[in-house]
Amino acid sequence: MRSLVRCAALLSAGLLSGGLLSGCVVAPAPYAAGYPGYVVVPGPPPAPRVDVVGVAPVPGYIWLSGYWGWGGAQYVWHPGRWSAPRPGYNWTAPRWEPHGGAWRERPGHWQRR
Repeated sequence: MRSLVRCAALLSAGLLSGGLLSGCVVAPAPYAAGYPGYVVVPGPPPAPRVDVVGVAPVPGYIWLSGYWGWGGAQYVWHPGRWSAPRPGYNWTAPRWEPHGGAWRERPGHWQRR
């Protein structure tokens, strides 16, 4: 009898957890097509936030401004940061461009002078 009660309790727990899980809805993320070096999403990024720059931690460091990146389902703010310069290179900041009814991200990179 005891094993029958235990079996019924386990079965009830299994049905309850299965019922709870069946209520989960997994919605697809907004479209984000990957192309070599950039991402294409349906809408423009929000307006840039204002970064508080402050003083460089090391003399000669350069400020890389914050930017909106794509986090898979929405835009995500990446705050600005200080970086050591790369001799012979210029920093090209990340940017978003209109692209055939969508928006294309061009990632930031170091460009040889």
